[in-house]
Amino acid sequence: MRKQVRTAPHSARYVAVAEKVNPDVALEVTAALLKVKETATAKFVEAVDMAVVLGIDPRKGDQNVRGITNLPHGTGKSRKVAVLARGDLAAAASAAGADEVGSDELIQKIQGGWRDFDVLLATEEMAPQIGKIGRMLGARTPNKRNGTVTNNIAAAVREIKGATRVEYRADKAGVVHMPLGKVNFTDEQLIENFKAALNALIKAKPQTAKGKYIQTITLSATMGPGIPVEPTLATKFAA
Repeated sequence: MRKQVRTAPHSARYVAVAEKVNPDVALEVTAALLKVKETATAKFVEAVDMAVVLGIDPRKGDQNVRGITNLPHGTGKSRKVAVLARGDLAAAASAAGADEVGSDELIQKIQGGWRDFDVLLATEEMAPQIGKIGRMLGARTPNKRNGTVTNNIAAAVREIKGATRVEYRADKAGVVHMPLGKVNFTDEQLIENFKAALNALIKAKPQTAKGKYIQTITLSATMGPGIPVEPTLATKFAA
């Protein structure tokens, strides 16, 4: 006999705010962002998140959508940054505000289980050493493609510490999740961040992707329901 899996019911708070949203009606961007704020009723400052379903085949290597972009007003969340660097670049990383900087000794520290960082950067000189810790770090492993292996190390540290740099990547279902800020941001700040984020995805469209590329867009607060956004209007709005 197949065992049934019981799902936890939504809280009374969530049910109350979800009643304010019609999941079958897609809104234009400004109205959707206002609705996100309206449904953010948790006892903390919730984040604003965007989920975009792309018209790609994630199984094909030439349709892998990933990269980095900068949000003009940041995400509102500061992150701990560790840097693998030597010499002048190590000094530059420290001056830019990196939380931890080192070379071989930092690699040994990570091999020993240390993980007190959100992002690990590396200079090109240190890139050959990354293989020693790649399996341990998984998705946090530095690589050139997402800009975490770079000699422009001071700028990278400042962008991440200032929470302006955002990394995005399509998952196995072709969905990209990106933060847009906090619900206490002004409407203008959220709109400008939305435009920057969506434009980054549009520019990352693989040449081999066919048909409608931006299929659906959903905005939500951390603890709130999804707010559907009209994708054609959103694409024009972000242009």
